Amino acid sequence: MIIVVLRTLILYTFVIIALRLMGKREIGQLQPFELVVIIMISELAAIPSENVGIPLLSGIIPIMVLLLTSLTLAGISLKSERARTIICGTPSILIERGKILEDELKKNRYNLTDLLEELRIKNVPNIADVEFAVLETNGQLSVFPKSQNRPTIPKDFMLKTQFEGLPLTLIMDGNLNHKNLQQGNKDLTWLKKELKKQKIDRVEDVFLASLDSSDTLFVQAKKRSLKL
Repeated sequence: MIIVVLRTLILYTFVIIALRLMGKREIGQLQPFELVVIIMISELAAIPSENVGIPLLSGIIPIMVLLLTSLTLAGISLKSERARTIICGTPSILIERGKILEDELKKNRYNLTDLLEELRIKNVPNIADVEFAVLETNGQLSVFPKSQNRPTIPKDFMLKTQFEGLPLTLIMDGNLNHKNLQQGNKDLTWLKKELKKQKIDRVEDVFLASLDSSDTLFVQAKKRSLKL
């Protein structure tokens, strides 16, 4: 039993490292060859972990081969547009200038029900509002509404807006992030003073505290458990 546990942990660690080397992507954003590699890696890792009679290297070596193949294809696709077209394919326009292209739907095995469903997911319930719809190589549908149906933005009214940077997480689950506090040009004295305004005495009592680019501090205290 101990051997099985150790073999499983070794294979699990190896698979995690392999997936991290492949890059950070969600399942829905994977290219076809990347998805195939992940499926095959999971199958290859499962066989040695279930059967102790199979050498551990019989699972690790094929995984390494798949990983190197995936990294090689990814590197080639980065450097060559032609290779990228062959490996990943090209996007397909399903709706062009408000007209559904039936031939493209058939070519991509994409029916009208799927198209309407994806448009609803993109908050475009009326197909008459769509100017272009592009089926990307990873299977995602990009939707471009007609200009008169697009949401207005400050640029449309010639309005100038202030820069909005990423908020800094100062406290998470009672743990103070000194690096982010320093990056926000704040100190512990200022933070404790701000917490006092919200009737919080200790940093440990804060569930989340974040500082945005306009120096507005968001604080949520931990939920206090009732003592019986």
